[in-house]
Amino acid sequence: MKQVVIKETPIGPLTVTAHLGRITSVEFGEKPVADTAGSPDPEADKVLTKAVAELEAYFRGELREFTVPVALDGPPFHVKVWKHLTQIPYGQVETYGQIAGVLGSQGGARAVGNACATNPVPVIIPCHRVLATGGLGGYGGGLPAKTWLLRREGYIK
Repeated sequence: MKQVVIKETPIGPLTVTAHLGRITSVEFGEKPVADTAGSPDPEADKVLTKAVAELEAYFRGELREFTVPVALDGPPFHVKVWKHLTQIPYGQVETYGQIAGVLGSQGGARAVGNACATNPVPVIIPCHRVLATGGLGGYGGGLPAKTWLLRREGYIK
């Protein structure tokens, strides 16, 4: 496992973690970077470099779709939700209820919200594109970050 901190982003610092060529997490804030001396993982180094480049390009408005590989490890329903989130186009949104309906979980808006809340790779897996019926809903990075991301994508003017 390897980590890198991106200190300067429009939504605050991000700590990105990779293992064996896949991004395993993006965390809001500057987390202590684990000491990985003596544990070579060149695939993680490569994917971290790509993830940082893609995130920086996204924040500059130059990237609309991430290509960096991610590891999705969680309960099966959560994984289904996270995969669905990657299909929501840049600049568009869906509600928790709409996603629940698409995934065959009528009345499962809360379950979709729980999956979004535990998304291990926010921004790259765009849970910020999911809204509550009556407003923005929540966001692990805070509502100012969600608002900034939706504004960057042109959904909020």
